[in-house]
Amino acid sequence: MGDRCAQSKELDKACSLRTARPSGLPMVDLAILLTVCTVCLTWAATAIAQQAADAAAPYKQSEVPIEKRVDDLLHRMTLEEKVRQLDLYSGAGALVDKHTDDTHAASDAVFLPDRAESLWGNLGVGGIHDLNPTPEQANTIQKWVIAHNRLGIPALFIEEALHGFDTGTVFPAPINLSATWKPQIAQQTAAAIAAEARATGVGMILAPVLDLAREPRWGRIEEDFGEDPYLTGQLGLAYVLGAQGESLNADNTVVAEPKHFAGHGSPEGGTNTSPVHIGERELRTVMLKSFEPAFREGHAMATMAAYHEIDGIPITADPFLLKKILREEWGFQGFVLSDLGAIRRLYDVHRVAATPKDASCMAIKSGVDMQFYDFDHDVFQKALIDCAHDGSLPQADLDRAVGSVLRVKFALGLFDRPFVDPALNPRVHRSPQHLALSLQSARESMTLLKNDGHLLPLSKSVRSIAVIGPNGNIARYGDYERETNGAHISLLDGVRTLVPQATITFDAGMEIPAAVAKAKDADVVILGLGEWQGISGEGFDRSTLDLPGNQEQLLEAVVATGKPVVLVLENGRPLTIGWAKQHVPAILEAWYPGEFGGQAIAETVFGDNNPGGRLTITFPGSVGQLPMFYNSDPSRTYKYVDNDGKPLFPFGFGLSYTTFGYDHFSVQPPDAGSRDEVKVTVDITNSGDREGDEVAQLYVREDVSSVETPSRSLKGFSRIHLKPQETRTVVFRIPQDQLAVWNTEGRWVVEPGRYTLWVGGSSLASLTTSFLLNP
Repeated sequence: MGDRCAQSKELDKACSLRTARPSGLPMVDLAILLTVCTVCLTWAATAIAQQAADAAAPYKQSEVPIEKRVDDLLHRMTLEEKVRQLDLYSGAGALVDKHTDDTHAASDAVFLPDRAESLWGNLGVGGIHDLNPTPEQANTIQKWVIAHNRLGIPALFIEEALHGFDTGTVFPAPINLSATWKPQIAQQTAAAIAAEARATGVGMILAPVLDLAREPRWGRIEEDFGEDPYLTGQLGLAYVLGAQGESLNADNTVVAEPKHFAGHGSPEGGTNTSPVHIGERELRTVMLKSFEPAFREGHAMATMAAYHEIDGIPITADPFLLKKILREEWGFQGFVLSDLGAIRRLYDVHRVAATPKDASCMAIKSGVDMQFYDFDHDVFQKALIDCAHDGSLPQADLDRAVGSVLRVKFALGLFDRPFVDPALNPRVHRSPQHLALSLQSARESMTLLKNDGHLLPLSKSVRSIAVIGPNGNIARYGDYERETNGAHISLLDGVRTLVPQATITFDAGMEIPAAVAKAKDADVVILGLGEWQGISGEGFDRSTLDLPGNQEQLLEAVVATGKPVVLVLENGRPLTIGWAKQHVPAILEAWYPGEFGGQAIAETVFGDNNPGGRLTITFPGSVGQLPMFYNSDPSRTYKYVDNDGKPLFPFGFGLSYTTFGYDHFSVQPPDAGSRDEVKVTVDITNSGDREGDEVAQLYVREDVSSVETPSRSLKGFSRIHLKPQETRTVVFRIPQDQLAVWNTEGRWVVEPGRYTLWVGGSSLASLTTSFLLNP
């Protein structure tokens, strides 16, 4: 009978007989004992049966379809258990550094069950963030979470991994990734990041960023894939496919979370979280096109609802975006996480909610599924419980949110394989393959903007080199990456390694006269200028795009020496470098090229790498021209009394150490009434004496349409490698739905008429042809 004896007066009496000799028991006592034993046996049988039933519950069976598992678990959950799944917790508070006793998520930090009890209790945990665990830490915490909630629901570990996971491989920033114009590089990079994250127990990463970079004053341009919806859409699709793989229930895949849904890249005034001013047609035609492939084709299983509002409606309170478009039209099956504090903004910034309770329930009702440190956990969860009780939060919306979170956990296999194999991490963490991929991506992102007189590539026989500038002796990684991680190869490191026989001096340029003196003593000067985290990145918006600090004065003083100058830019956004374009013979845009950036820069400057990167965002001549992007409507004029209105460098632009020619441009339209693709071909020839990469770009415009459409829009691209004098035929296939417009009746329509096409090496391509389409 054990400890179950003390549950009734009869049981108490029977238990007192346990020490008596059987021969001395009175008949009545034997009867009581028999009754009690029968009760206990019945209880034991019932408990065993219940345990068997629990073990056989459909949600615990891996062979049962996920939707049935979700439904079964939902029906077993209490209201309190449900709202717990909609909350994201910081994990660092459950760990303590062994050396300092401080709360810390260090690799040698230890897990404290008492702290976990106070943080999470026994109702389960939706998600855990800010942990970046080791496999052992993740397993310890996961084991505790599963054991300390009635239904054994595992936690989902969620971490940042924009261009590298925690202390793993540091990849070039997303703006670099886009400059390669290679979706396969995006897919491989995402797969590598996913493998390093999953090996530590992390099941979801907060990437990729698919906002369109149409406001360069905004600090988060470096996180984007550029200003074009088609290019961003293709790179975003590739990234999601790489991260999520063929199955989320694997040792090397994670949930991808395209963000910031949607339109976040065009904030008023260029400041983070500010309003976005667009209508539904522009929202659908432009802003959502960068996201749609990731969800429709890539089946991304998460997204992040952005901070801002569109036309007075905050995103976290917008069922049109989060329900109608995302779920109904695109078939989204994952969960929506609020951006950090975005739900709270409904209450204290947007003022569309009178109380924290109203804000919390409004967000869930509108289509958000999990809060991200918006309100205190007790406040948020009580709000949902109260709203469920008073009917202001419909049961269907609550269950939708909970079911979405559970669906992701089931898809990841967390119910069946909640623990990670610690032996996996050493095999994938900073593996040789991942490091090689980071270097390849850096090389292929190098974008040559100017090369007068063929100054580049420099000869390796040069005798003396002055590396000057604040970005000369530091590897700039960009935001959401620790600048102490990885190989940390700077421009100076790269040059010293590649040309060890040269005399190389360095000056950061803080005192301009000293820097000028070193420039005068050198045969050639390499200027490392640009930005850094703190003036670029989230929350670091600028009112000017000029070179920061004293860099413009340093640049002009060094050029005045008459020495050959190569300007290398490491920065997170386009800069207004009009003087440099006029006076500096060679300009290389490196963006934030990751841990091997300095090596890739040096190899490019000295000719081991022929630059093939192309711009994915327009460089304006001045801030007064903003907004400025290549695919503006034809009614937009660029005439100013003090400015010619032209960009410094257009979208798609980039030079090479060789030259390319285009010929035999032809188009084969589909037959009338057919839904076939438009087939376009062009011959491209490397007309120079070096092998190199060209990025062929196809642009299209409907000559006359029912609504105004951009002057030209990218509809195809292909990066190809050609040997000297080699010619290759490039084939583009345009699905007709890519030509559809959102017409005045609010419908997608492919309109009949004449279409003009351009092909070439930038958005200013001049080789043109046209065709008639009769869908």
